[in-house]
Amino acid sequence: MTVEQIYQQMYHKLNRFLSEPEIRIKAKLVWHINKLKKERNAVILGHNYMEPALYHFVPDIQGDSLELARKAAETDKDIIVFCGVKFMAETAKILNPDKIVLCPSEKAGCSLAESITAQDVRELKKRFPGVPVVAYINTYADVKAEVDLCCTSGNASKVVKSLESDSIIFLPDEYLAKNVARETGKKIIFPEIVAGKPVIKESDLPSDMIGWRGRCEVHELFTVEDIASVRKQFDDVVILAHPECSPEVTAASDYSGSTSAMIKYVEQTKASRYLLLTECSMGDNIAAAHPEKEMLRLCSHRCPYMNKITLEDTLEALKQTRYVIEVPEDIRVRALKSVQRMLEIS
Repeated sequence: MTVEQIYQQMYHKLNRFLSEPEIRIKAKLVWHINKLKKERNAVILGHNYMEPALYHFVPDIQGDSLELARKAAETDKDIIVFCGVKFMAETAKILNPDKIVLCPSEKAGCSLAESITAQDVRELKKRFPGVPVVAYINTYADVKAEVDLCCTSGNASKVVKSLESDSIIFLPDEYLAKNVARETGKKIIFPEIVAGKPVIKESDLPSDMIGWRGRCEVHELFTVEDIASVRKQFDDVVILAHPECSPEVTAASDYSGSTSAMIKYVEQTKASRYLLLTECSMGDNIAAAHPEKEMLRLCSHRCPYMNKITLEDTLEALKQTRYVIEVPEDIRVRALKSVQRMLEIS
């Protein structure tokens, strides 16, 4: 496909979101990336939070963290370029130790993943010996290595139910844990951290779930007041919220699910208009793919880490084999067990 052909396709799909000069520049970048991808026998994975030009015209596979983890485990390519944040690229490396895994930006971190450390998990396991530990996939490899099982926002309740345990430690997302507790009918408590150690009042025990006070800096911005304001302006709107939003927000919404579940919901239902309470580029991606669907563009919450993944940096990652993801083998082997258990349950 020529640059002009790519430009025409991009203009048709993205002219509501980008200016004509921007589209011309991005079309050239897309052409170079796709050419180099073939030459280097690479596969590009694109998370649902990528900006529209990258999301629709570069990845071989698009999806949420669970879908991309599955596909990463199946690839036969030499190089995996993960257009997503670092913990996602680490998961690809955990599943593909012999592949070169690249993350286009070395600054693509995650506020939620950085809210907990492997030492924090070890301290919790000392405080609650024998209690199974579930970690949200939005964690770094050394944390995954310390837990029994991983989960995603889409399968968290299923994973918790599968354990059939009286008590479960669920890390690190506070809101996701509360939403799972509500869905599964469990009582949840959150330990205070004193001098680096978890402390819980005996009056709080026994409890079904022990959580952690980590939050996504994007999803915690959405409020019930936001929902009330939108419904006042558009009384026929269908509001979808990510499970990393607070339980009050998910309860006030019409539907709550993972990014892929929200996309499927919009695709498979008919409503006058939709509003997604999640990273705002995803709404643009759905609107570009489904111009017949009216998406309210009232969201201004862009993840600063996902936003660091650009077409320019994706091209440079391929050119220079830049920002190679490494996971120490002892950590990788232990983390692999928790990730594989998640994939088996899913």
